[in-house]
Amino acid sequence: MRDQTPVDTYETRYARLQQVVALLETGDLPLDQTLTLYEEGTRLAAECQALLDAAELRVRLLQSGDTMLDLEG
Repeated sequence: MRDQTPVDTYETRYARLQQVVALLETGDLPLDQTLTLYEEGTRLAAECQALLDAAELRVRLLQSGDTMLDLEG
């Protein structure tokens, strides 16, 4: 099995987040399952945001010309 890339990780987590939201929107779940899904959804949302933040930082560094080589020199 190949290693997941950050994009795969983001895409997988975002797809699951969409599933969780759809399930919660039905309103047909028992309270304990609703709370469990809500907790999962908030965790997934935070993880997706962290991945997006890291990607944005990487793009900004690339646009500004900063690289790890520049820091070492």
